[in-house]
Amino acid sequence: MLEKVLERKSLVARLLVALGFSVLTGVAAQIRIPLFFTPVPITGQTFVVLLTPFLIGSWSVLSQTMYVALGVAGLPWFSGWKAGLSVLLGPTGGYLVGFIVASLFLSKHRTRSYLGTVVSMLFANFLMIHGLGLTQMALWFYARGSDPDVWKLLSMSLFPFVPGDLVKIFLASSIAVKTFQKE
Repeated sequence: MLEKVLERKSLVARLLVALGFSVLTGVAAQIRIPLFFTPVPITGQTFVVLLTPFLIGSWSVLSQTMYVALGVAGLPWFSGWKAGLSVLLGPTGGYLVGFIVASLFLSKHRTRSYLGTVVSMLFANFLMIHGLGLTQMALWFYARGSDPDVWKLLSMSLFPFVPGDLVKIFLASSIAVKTFQKE
């Protein structure tokens, strides 16, 4: 629905909408639950990341790219009001890159069916966002001279997030499908 409106708007308006969704991602990053056993908190970011491609289409890729680039440049809107290249290179940086990759995938694999939307979001969330998050966390450990086993990595970067991510995916899928029905 919003994507159709964007088609008729100027480039400046489209850029502002993309920036607006970057801001939403930054705000959602502050909805966080720190976990004592992992440097990765539970946040609201993935809800925005998963829903945005269904609202603004391919502009979601720019939105997430802007979110990461502006955060790396110093805008303190990563989780916990953090900013800088150190966040991208730290244990949570893979998730940030995963946001961009997931946005690209979802903007190209949108469907009007609820089941199709859920499957696409499951794939984007668990394989792309968490896959890159787990990879970056492993690299972060290795750079610090540690060699974590797979179980430790999964326990710190995937398992604690599954229940909340499933709720976000089902909710975002419901909103996405309802938005398409209004078109």
